[in-house]
Amino acid sequence: MKNLSLKHWFFLLLFPSQILFAQSGLQQAGYYRTMVGDVEVIALSDGTVPVDAHMLLGKVPNVDTLLHHAYLKQIVETSINAYLINTGRRHILVDAGAGDLFGGTYGGALIQSLRNAGYETAQITDILITHIHLDHTGGLLVNNKMVFPKATIHVSKADIDFWLQHQEPKVAEARGITANRAAFMALKPYLDAGNVHTFEGASALFEGINTLEASGHTAGHTLFVLENNGDKMVFWGDLVHISPVQLAMPDNPDEYDFDKDKAAKQRVMLYREAAEKKYMVAADHISFPGIGRLRKKGLAYEWIPLNYSVQRTTK
Repeated sequence: MKNLSLKHWFFLLLFPSQILFAQSGLQQAGYYRTMVGDVEVIALSDGTVPVDAHMLLGKVPNVDTLLHHAYLKQIVETSINAYLINTGRRHILVDAGAGDLFGGTYGGALIQSLRNAGYETAQITDILITHIHLDHTGGLLVNNKMVFPKATIHVSKADIDFWLQHQEPKVAEARGITANRAAFMALKPYLDAGNVHTFEGASALFEGINTLEASGHTAGHTLFVLENNGDKMVFWGDLVHISPVQLAMPDNPDEYDFDKDKAAKQRVMLYREAAEKKYMVAADHISFPGIGRLRKKGLAYEWIPLNYSVQRTTK
């Protein structure tokens, strides 16, 4: 795609001074299975994308200190994760990756990761969208074709209403709107086909799967809560982009947030809740597979990745 730095807000932040990462030929498995009670959850990699920590979180001393502590540089290779919930009767995808909206250089690996895990796109019955941004709905449409034609898309009414009001470009609109319009256009064919189900506030979507309103990052940013047999996992969407910095400074502004003050308050509240209640978190931008727990550490939080496990079946 041409003129990405002009067309996409993310690229204004990701590639300052035209700094680009060259993707190596290294291939990763792209999926990881775990269980929430009796429900299988499969983390799926859509790839990674470089993010400039200074442009995202501000050039303040603590940012560089925290990056250095985590052995990271200013440009952070950030995971793009999606998740498949297999209930036995439904195959429910949480977010859909970037598709080709990052120009084919970054992201776009979701379909292959899904196939590597043993599934085809036609098997997906439902897709839960945390919010309408490039790397969350872009993968719904590839080469102008619906990738998941049999799926029902579940998304907050607030996000849909926001984009219906901003469907056409306007003079002097916010750059986040200009950049993410393509994300809504990737969803629109499903909307036009009647394949979109909207919800408001806290809603029960399926048995053991509920929504948790967390607006701020977008008008309808939503977390999804999966509970089964005493276990709990919360799908975080964009509550974090660069975890070594944001888990230490939850109230620090995030350039991707539409309402920065509200989004910061959400992070402060939800990080604390995750640490206190000790449930599992599945995050779209924490290093793949992005599943773990939070632990309070002074005024900050520590990320405890899920212990690696080889799932074995008994016959």
